[in-house]
Amino acid sequence: MTTIADPVIGRWYKDLESNLTFKVVAIEGNDDNIEVQYANGDLGEYDNESWYNSTIDYIEDPEDWSAPFDDLEADDLGYTDPDRHARPDSEDLDISDFLD
Repeated sequence: MTTIADPVIGRWYKDLESNLTFKVVAIEGNDDNIEVQYANGDLGEYDNESWYNSTIDYIEDPEDWSAPFDDLEADDLGYTDPDRHARPDSEDLDISDFLD
């Protein structure tokens, strides 16, 4: 079986033969290299030929996909302010502004 899944940056895949899960992090257009980051945090690379001759298929994002990515910022996780969820204009409001 060969891969029919095209590489897409930000998408998760599993190599069914090696049982490795990874995310595509970059695609180099000049030399057709596909850079990946495995679920354990290691980096790897495929060329077009090895990608399409492998047994790679799409998978859902792993439940705790951010664990090996210790250097991620909150922006990288899809939200910008994990501790504070206030409206930007709420600094000057008091309780009477919320009661009608």
